[in-house]
Amino acid sequence: MQHRVGSDLAGLSDVSTDNAVGGRAEFWRGSMRAWDLAFWILVAISAAFAVPTAESAGAALASLAGFVVLVVAYQLLGRRGARLADARLTQSYLGVLVLVTTYETAAVQMGIVLLFIAYSHIWFFALSRWQGLAWTVALTLGIIGATALQVEATPADLPQIVGQATVGLLFSIALGLWITHVSEQSEVRAELLEDLRATQAALAASHHAEGVHAERARLAQEIHDTLAQGFTSVVMLAQTSSAELDAGRAEQARERLAQIEAVARDNLAEARALVAAFSPPALDDGLAAALRRLGDQLHTQTGLEVTVDAHDVEVPQDVAVALLRAAQESLANVRRHADARHVRLALHHASAGTPGASTDAGGDAPASVELEVVDDGRGVREDDVEGTGLRGMRERARVVGGDFRIDGTPGAGTRVTMRLPVPHQDARTETHA
Repeated sequence: MQHRVGSDLAGLSDVSTDNAVGGRAEFWRGSMRAWDLAFWILVAISAAFAVPTAESAGAALASLAGFVVLVVAYQLLGRRGARLADARLTQSYLGVLVLVTTYETAAVQMGIVLLFIAYSHIWFFALSRWQGLAWTVALTLGIIGATALQVEATPADLPQIVGQATVGLLFSIALGLWITHVSEQSEVRAELLEDLRATQAALAASHHAEGVHAERARLAQEIHDTLAQGFTSVVMLAQTSSAELDAGRAEQARERLAQIEAVARDNLAEARALVAAFSPPALDDGLAAALRRLGDQLHTQTGLEVTVDAHDVEVPQDVAVALLRAAQESLANVRRHADARHVRLALHHASAGTPGASTDAGGDAPASVELEVVDDGRGVREDDVEGTGLRGMRERARVVGGDFRIDGTPGAGTRVTMRLPVPHQDARTETHA
């Protein structure tokens, strides 16, 4: 039961009135019917005991009037103040409650039964522990005086009356503080739960943003490794075709135009695959076949001698895509930058402990498969190893738990290696010269 909201959890300190009553307003919205029912039942029981025991009709009417005042005060001050988070209304109600309870105790013998309502409402409507204690003491002092008047006590009777009232006071304080502590713990748990929900919502938003960023980066890398490379080929082939037309070599120019059309069709298929979120169409016939087609295209478009040494392996889709994109990017770099005469493209099984080593097809399943692209061109400089394409290949290898490296020195060619964990099967080798 939430008797007080927003009080200091560590001691008997006062708290913000707005916070306390505002929290109680939330409580009332959730438990108003239960509190109303409890109030009406207690009022009915108290009136049933108190009014009939009045010594005269006038006293009975006076007692009944007191109950009416209490009901009106509860409706207009206590109940309304709690729902509207108005501290002035709730504290005014407590004042009326203490006065009516004191009056009923003095007027009729059984008026003291109102204490069941009074003590519970004090600890609910009080804004702090100190305020609850103050109202409880004030009520107890009023009850002592009212009881003394009602029974026409003598000085000898006062110790007994004070003792009984003190026992009730201590019991009320102990019960009120205990219930308040339980209520505060419930409030703390509710706040922690709300904080947890807020944190979960923030994490969900953060993860969503990270997912969006990662997806954008993935699409950017896919476009760089597919469409951008194809467009580069189209530009180079178009320039070559234009030069051949200027030189009067119409037949060679027509061949270049046919190559441009083939590259454009491949790009169109890649674009459709990206939109549909399918696997690259080049992998429809397997990774080894895709690598051989890359070798054919490079040889046809540039005249380079291309050797393809590819094992026909069954690999997971993400591994196959990573290897294919690495091969495409590496061959595009050879075309643009290497000034090479020969390129070797190899896909082979690598043993678990020896980089670059391979195993026979009939042996035990190796730890990984390795893609190598080796050219005899001008090599790489230190500032060449941080380009967008190379960073993309490193990231692809990292995502599937593999390794990527590039080795080479100026004038001595370049070796690009990507090693990823997969099983292996048989091998085939082709050379284009």
